[in-house]
Amino acid sequence: MSAPAVASTPSPAHGTLHKCGDISATPLKSSIVFSINDRIGILDECLAAIKALSINLTRIESRPSKTDDWDYDFFVDFAATSSDQVASVVKALEPLAKQVHIVGTAGDTLPESTPWFPRKMVDLDTFADKVLEMGEELDADHPGAKDPVYRARRAEITKIAKTYKTGMPIPHIEYTKEENETWGAVFNKLTTMFPSHACREHQYVFPLLVQNCHYGPEAIPQLDSVSRFLKDCTGFTLRPVMGLLTSRDFLNGLAFRVFHSTQYIRHHSRPLYTPEPDVCHELLGHVPLFANPDFADFSQEIGLASLGASDEDIERLATIYWFTVEFGICRQGDKIRAYGAGLLSSFGELEYCLSGKPELRPFEPAKVAAQKYPITEYQPVYFVAESFKDAQMRVREFATSLDRPFSVRYNAYTESIEILDSKEKVIRYAQSIKTDMLTLVDALQKLN
Repeated sequence: MSAPAVASTPSPAHGTLHKCGDISATPLKSSIVFSINDRIGILDECLAAIKALSINLTRIESRPSKTDDWDYDFFVDFAATSSDQVASVVKALEPLAKQVHIVGTAGDTLPESTPWFPRKMVDLDTFADKVLEMGEELDADHPGAKDPVYRARRAEITKIAKTYKTGMPIPHIEYTKEENETWGAVFNKLTTMFPSHACREHQYVFPLLVQNCHYGPEAIPQLDSVSRFLKDCTGFTLRPVMGLLTSRDFLNGLAFRVFHSTQYIRHHSRPLYTPEPDVCHELLGHVPLFANPDFADFSQEIGLASLGASDEDIERLATIYWFTVEFGICRQGDKIRAYGAGLLSSFGELEYCLSGKPELRPFEPAKVAAQKYPITEYQPVYFVAESFKDAQMRVREFATSLDRPFSVRYNAYTESIEILDSKEKVIRYAQSIKTDMLTLVDALQKLN
């Protein structure tokens, strides 16, 4: 799902982030979720109950509750000394709050200020409860805001997404005749522009999607078949999402080669316009590039850099994501071509970005990260990457400047994140690299 939001203002009604307290180094990082009503002082009582156990809070995230029974859901990160102490937090909160449960525990000895982040693929299941904005929550100026049938349909599809868990087939959506016709209008318009505006990698993959995933103007492709195709190509998979995730959660997903995708579609009254990501944006803009190995590596590099990063660094990484995965352009020979999904799924901005009107700058992550950008109009500035591989190397170098005193790697065999925080782990990682090098040398010798 594109354009992840960066939350910065502490307001429980808008699902934002803030930090709480200083803590000392402890071996167990945990997160817990609970729901409360908007009774004066109830949040203070919950936090006091935790602090009474001599537990230091490191982070609080709040969201509007997804049920009618409660006003807010809270996600609290804290440092504990044992699993028993984690259980004591649950017990202390149960008389004060509802739906109290643990969403993650990690035993690495990380710095005390490190925000919780997913270590295993299954940890991504917790993001379903942390959506900033549901898919059926439409702004007043949305084309479908006053259409009760459309809003009900959006609510139906987002509820289906909530049922998804790691390892399950992606739910099949029976799209209506009207929804398929909307997709067809978008598909036909954009595919006339791809040959002259899209990068060569996008153009190479698109016919394969037509052949293998039923891409065409007649019907919206199913996420499950598309995800299986991507898995075969680069190891990336799609995961249905109910709505807008925070930047942190969205980028964390990329570290596992997981892309959170919507399944609902824009309003039929304006098929060539959408104020938000929808299934057209995901399947026509994002998916083709995730089948390219270099682009997949580049996207995962951003995700790995986001794990355990500070709020400030998350905002910088989200900005890099915006100017690359969403609104990136690249140099191919003597021409400039688009590779960002926000461009490839918008015929107006796709034409504009290559018109010579906007300013083009070289892709330098440190400068990109500091660039301000509008979200409701065409971009006045675009950054030109020399290649996806070059962009990946630059992001990797940029990541070393972030305020994160540990390194991570993704273990594709276990689908988990490894914290390289001990001599033993680094040696084991070095040994795996050595094995790969021996295989490489053997392959080169046989080629010669």
